[in-house]
Amino acid sequence: MYDLETRKHALTLLDQGLSQNSVSKQTGISRAAIRSWLKQIEPLGRKRGDRCPRCLDVPRPPDSPGAYSYLLGLYLGDGCISAGRRGVYALRIACADAWPGLIDSCAEAVQIARPANKVCRVRSPGCQYVTSTSKHWPCLFPQHGPGKKHERRIRLADWQQEIVDAYPWEFIRGLIHSDGCRITNWTTRLVGGVQRRYEYPRYFFTNLSADILGLFTSTLDQVGVEWKHTNGRNISVARRASVALMDAHVGPKY
Repeated sequence: MYDLETRKHALTLLDQGLSQNSVSKQTGISRAAIRSWLKQIEPLGRKRGDRCPRCLDVPRPPDSPGAYSYLLGLYLGDGCISAGRRGVYALRIACADAWPGLIDSCAEAVQIARPANKVCRVRSPGCQYVTSTSKHWPCLFPQHGPGKKHERRIRLADWQQEIVDAYPWEFIRGLIHSDGCRITNWTTRLVGGVQRRYEYPRYFFTNLSADILGLFTSTLDQVGVEWKHTNGRNISVARRASVALMDAHVGPKY
């Protein structure tokens, strides 16, 4: 199996006026293979969905940037990439069984990112791992590296940041769906001399990585959501207008 660059080189020699026989002798490639490349330069069985957008001669962003922005949030929260045999990598995103809609959304986003690769759901106590193997997951998620994410520096590549800037709510939703929640808090107030219980909704995002927390809060700033640190690893969104924005674009897990 010849790679695409080798195929292009052989056809370039033909364009320069060399015969198929001359190109075959110069490159060691059979004339039958060269003739087949004149009809189809892509390897047989290779579909458009197999191509990695980051590995093209001119790298480009994923075809569905909104779905990618959501998947990026999920990966930074509860995802990992591990190396397998022959340069193949497995993307795994942990999703709690309590949220079947989230599992479906995650699997759909993974499939959109690599449409030619299978997406599996591997059961584990209390959760499912949405899993897919590809040689190109590190291309799509350059944050991949040895060790835990919170123990290494996490920065978005310029092309990733452009996607997040264009689809901030999808990125926020992915982070909330992975390491966040919407809860109902309560407190008491003295009304007319009587203590009354008062309930209000609130969003939390929890992550050990200061870099990932920073990506979350900078994106909240972009969309006008007010937030505050409750401790070193928790971000809270509690103001009524900001919660309303989050409800409109993110909502509780389902």
